[in-house]
Amino acid sequence: MLNNHAKLMQFFLEAKEVTGRKKLQKMIYILQSLGMPFEEKYQFHFYGPYSEELSLRIEELCNLGFVQEKKEEKSNYYQYHYQITNDGLEFLNQFALDMPNYKAQVTKLNGKSARFLELVSTMLYFHDLSRAEVEEKIQTVKPKQNYSEEEIAEAWTFIDELKQGLLQ
Repeated sequence: MLNNHAKLMQFFLEAKEVTGRKKLQKMIYILQSLGMPFEEKYQFHFYGPYSEELSLRIEELCNLGFVQEKKEEKSNYYQYHYQITNDGLEFLNQFALDMPNYKAQVTKLNGKSARFLELVSTMLYFHDLSRAEVEEKIQTVKPKQNYSEEEIAEAWTFIDELKQGLLQ
């Protein structure tokens, strides 16, 4: 059990800070899709792949004081910021984790918007389909997002770059 929590704390150590619950969900899903050993189960949801397990683990880590969740009030919604705490670092230092080096991928993911990561994660969710079928599926399941051909092409390039980074 704690192994999965420690993997998430390692992720926060690499990411420094993640802004947004949706972005956090998508980052972990994308890393998992690329072969990182995160074990949360995902289902397709309104905003793409979503894990209730991940939400609960993050809540537990916050309750333990290992991860800090800062709530920022925006004009008509709340934005959440997550980062590992000093207590989380101390705990993590006592934990032997066997994780591949994925810092570059985390940095790339964290530099993208939640909307773009929603597109990328949705494309990866339908990995068993051809590219043309994935693109058609995107327009079917995400009509309100109105993704352009350029955004979809950028997402394919981004996925390829992330995969290449893991092979190096």
